[in-house]
Amino acid sequence: MQASIEQAAAQFIQPSDDFRPNFNRVPFQFLHNLVDHPLFTLPRLLELAKATRDQRPRDLYYDAGPEIRVDQRWDAMGPKSFPVEEALHRIENCGAWVTLHQAQKDPEYGAVFHECMREFERLTGVDFRQVMRVEDALIFITSPRRVTPYHIDRECNFLLQIRGEKSLHVFDRNDPDVLPVAEIERFWAVDNNAAIYKPQLQNRATTYRLVPGNGVHIPVNNPHWVQNDDNVSISLSVNFTWKDWERANIHRANFLLRKLGISPRPPKQSAAVDSVKNAVVATAYMPAFYMARGASRFLRRLKGDRGDGFRPSKNKPATT
Repeated sequence: MQASIEQAAAQFIQPSDDFRPNFNRVPFQFLHNLVDHPLFTLPRLLELAKATRDQRPRDLYYDAGPEIRVDQRWDAMGPKSFPVEEALHRIENCGAWVTLHQAQKDPEYGAVFHECMREFERLTGVDFRQVMRVEDALIFITSPRRVTPYHIDRECNFLLQIRGEKSLHVFDRNDPDVLPVAEIERFWAVDNNAAIYKPQLQNRATTYRLVPGNGVHIPVNNPHWVQNDDNVSISLSVNFTWKDWERANIHRANFLLRKLGISPRPPKQSAAVDSVKNAVVATAYMPAFYMARGASRFLRRLKGDRGDGFRPSKNKPATT
């Protein structure tokens, strides 16, 4: 009876038995019906990119280059030599990885995103509105043969493949050889690039073939990287960050304790110790972190960074 209700309610996401037992526990594949949706054509996405540039420049990012490695850090991609609009026009041959954050702020994309969220709620049995802090419709537009480097995310992610084909390699977040606790702590505390790719452990990854019409659920902190096929790829990430920051704050506290030469307890070994760590980090560390991040963004704006990393030179206009 439950399956028939979910089937009748599904517009974009096809039901399966994996959602309830595996949600945010282990990765799994699913099917969707967004392949021919007109919002995910390149001309329409170019319109969205331009609107994002004008209204929310911090929600638009790209990098480009022919030699991006699996182990490349995001902060070592190098300067952008042309604006993101040009990257989209040249997407077939410029080696670009374009990301449009918060696409749901556009009403048309918002309608699709929120319908997907409601369907994922029904399929997982979780009321996302009660547990999430920030939601994000994130669209990836990727050049042929482009690599998306190895990384872990804060977000709980449903990745839907809409155009093109690629291979997604996902590792077990609970494997201490793949993801040591020190890397998790550093990631939550100070470094988005803390997860280090270990090529000798590549055989421990599960490889998913993403083709138009399928998708993969990636739980929080599962390491992964992507190899695009010889085609332009368009993907939609329906994701959110959890409202409960306690476990993240414990990792941050443990990172600081480890810097002092102390071997801290992992999360969930002592409720009392976890509570103290969470309280200290929430009231002291995080306010200082956000203040420092705000100052850094302000300084970048003074230098002419518009949000996507493109900085116009004296002889190059800021827009196309």
